[in-house]
Amino acid sequence: MKFTKTLIAASLAFVSADSFAAAFQLSEQNASGLGRAYAGEASIADDASVVARNPALMTLFKEKQLSVAAIGVIPDVSIEGEGTNNGIDPNALDDDSIAPSAIVPAIYFTMPYNDRVSIGFGAFSNFGLSTEFQDDYVAGQIAGETEIFTVNLNASVAYKVSEQFSFGIGLNAIYADATVIRKVGANASGFDFGTDAVNLQGDDTGFGLNVGLMYQLDENSRFGFNYRTETDITFDGDFSNGLPAAAGGTGGAELPGSVEITLPAIAEFSGSHQLDDKLGLHYSVLWTGWSSFESLEAQVTAPTGDKFVGFEKDESFSDSFRYSVGADYQLNEDLLLRAGVAFDESPVSQTHLSISIPDTDRFWFSFGGNYTIDQNSNVDLGASIIRGKTQNFTEADDSGSEWSFESKGHAVLIGAQYNYKF
Repeated sequence: MKFTKTLIAASLAFVSADSFAAAFQLSEQNASGLGRAYAGEASIADDASVVARNPALMTLFKEKQLSVAAIGVIPDVSIEGEGTNNGIDPNALDDDSIAPSAIVPAIYFTMPYNDRVSIGFGAFSNFGLSTEFQDDYVAGQIAGETEIFTVNLNASVAYKVSEQFSFGIGLNAIYADATVIRKVGANASGFDFGTDAVNLQGDDTGFGLNVGLMYQLDENSRFGFNYRTETDITFDGDFSNGLPAAAGGTGGAELPGSVEITLPAIAEFSGSHQLDDKLGLHYSVLWTGWSSFESLEAQVTAPTGDKFVGFEKDESFSDSFRYSVGADYQLNEDLLLRAGVAFDESPVSQTHLSISIPDTDRFWFSFGGNYTIDQNSNVDLGASIIRGKTQNFTEADDSGSEWSFESKGHAVLIGAQYNYKF
């Protein structure tokens, strides 16, 4: 395993896609919710993907359910150089594509065990990030490559206490894999711009719980709540760089290193109301406990056995909220239409912005639908247009160079999902 200073400097992130929720959080656990901007996810029981957002809802299904989803993330994240303190032309900082496109998959299965107990399984992700710069990028120490991939394997059980109330609990095994590479970039020592300044790659598995509640107020109104615990991840791997020992480097030699992080707790409250036989209204408030993510630090063990800090970065995230409202409309017997909007609050302060994770508040504009194929199967299609704010900030590297940027981050999400009951 190898881990890069980039990972830490970037603030971290997970999954096989670029993060287009707050910081490195992902909302894309299904395609059915995508069409309404994920409003009502803890209270609406569309399909087996309830495993991810509120397992208590599994008690509403009378048959086995299988859902398979894939969401394409098409980002448009660019930066423009605004200034430097080292005489380098700011235009050298321009990059119009720092985040690659990706696909986020998910799969779920639920089944009733008896009249009161239901069980379910899922594979999905709650966190992810990927940004990539050219090896010869002038601000290499704060750029490079940052990629975090996570898979959440969940097993859940739900119990129906009464016709109005159910609760569920799930065990989550989270596999996380990360790559962080930083380059020397522009320097006065004559090193090639593409020389590794930090190289870290690693993986680990952590465990956590989630608990869900569902209350059916009447036949037309339902409320749901889900809480997901923090998960501790320790990346044990190798630390290396391409700098000679005389310059404080490892000369390409790999040294044991580790980085500890805490994936934040998440809580969501949702409501769903069927206003008439065709129109439904849904809403959610989602809280993420980002204040647990205070700093990043890599501990490296030298050949002598002594330990030293390979890198560290103060993050000081704040707790954040996501607000969403959406609706669905039964156009005819086979077609259900969806639409929704959301506001995604960033936990990152202006003093901690980074081009590796160019985070910002985001607005979601979503639409989609569900089409019934036959009595046992249906498909969901959804799309979201995500618009982020323009950010202006300055980031410094270890050499004392200061780089000023203007960043813009937008994205388009397109998802499809197949559901089968039997």
